[in-house]
Amino acid sequence: MKRIKGVSWRWLGRTLRAQFLMGILVVVPIGATVLILVWIFNAIDGILKPLITGIWGHHIAGIGFGITILLIYLVGVVTNNFLGKKLISYGDSLLSKVPIVRQLYTGIKQILESFYQPRKAGFLEVVLVEFPREGMRAIGFITNESTDQSGTKMLHIFVPTSPNPTSGFLQIVEENKVVRTTISVDDALKMVVSAGRVSPSEFDYKLF
Repeated sequence: MKRIKGVSWRWLGRTLRAQFLMGILVVVPIGATVLILVWIFNAIDGILKPLITGIWGHHIAGIGFGITILLIYLVGVVTNNFLGKKLISYGDSLLSKVPIVRQLYTGIKQILESFYQPRKAGFLEVVLVEFPREGMRAIGFITNESTDQSGTKMLHIFVPTSPNPTSGFLQIVEENKVVRTTISVDDALKMVVSAGRVSPSEFDYKLF
């Protein structure tokens, strides 16, 4: 009888632990997503908070967010016409002459433009590279291409860290030392974030 009770308590403990862990797997991603979205909303909404408070006498939640999104849209509309492009070009030339602002502004703009409008075929293609040592493979993303003095084609590859893909390492590798894959960018990112627990069913790849 005691043995049966002991087994029952262990079974109950395992069941409760499994259900609790399952709850964490459901609640934590949802909660983290909501918190990030709320933070983004509050950050954007707070940009025009002083102006809105000065006009209405108090802050109205959501007004600053809506106005900011509308202003960004209008800037995009203006930028698409000839006069807008001239103004943007003139503003870029001015900012490029300011010592500290130049590096910061140019760097951020180039990163955003590379994601919005890839300049070369194969941009952000998923590849495998030898990293961190010979004989080991790591997932990387082609971000750009260049040519060295001898005419050899070099690939600029970002190797993300797991499970945080926002940080990583930049490698400049000869094209013939890279294994190109058929893995999509989304699947590769899921694999990195999950530390390999979520991965494509097959690693289809081809050597160039």
